[in-house]
Amino acid sequence: MIKSGQILIAEPFMLDPYFRRSVILVCEHHEQGTIGFILNKSIDMGLNDLMGDFPTFDTEVFYGGPVQTDTLHYVHNLGDMLDESIKIADGVWWGGDFDKLKFLITRQMVHPDNIRFFVGYSGWSSGQLKEELGYGSWVTGNMDANYIFKFKPNRLWRHAMYNKGDLYEIISDMPDQISWN
Repeated sequence: MIKSGQILIAEPFMLDPYFRRSVILVCEHHEQGTIGFILNKSIDMGLNDLMGDFPTFDTEVFYGGPVQTDTLHYVHNLGDMLDESIKIADGVWWGGDFDKLKFLITRQMVHPDNIRFFVGYSGWSSGQLKEELGYGSWVTGNMDANYIFKFKPNRLWRHAMYNKGDLYEIISDMPDQISWN
């Protein structure tokens, strides 16, 4: 059973270019559907390239998923410091008062290792994710705040898969392209 605050780890042979070897933080899951963000696919743009009226803030921006790619979202470890944010997992909050975020950044109270920005999001309609889990497209896992705030994104899929233990440890060592073996 999937719930908010878990991660979805793409099975190693998923061909979908949006989700290949991705790790997704599930931020909202209920009968109407599911919303999450891909944690390990950065885009080649800075935050200030996307938002001219934002305080100067040198941070990577990530591809959250293929839904509403004209929207910006963020998860952080600021907790109650950022009003209206929603706790997703231990040490991980989603959203919050955007004007206060800009203020905290201007005052240098927020640093790039406190927050991750996403363009777009990953979404599933009612029952869709359950169906994909049934097909074996995803492996569920427990969220660790370090996945967002400490790990290198290009190593996250392997690490999250390895942390599942047993068979998944072996899968985590599979090369991205079998022909490379």
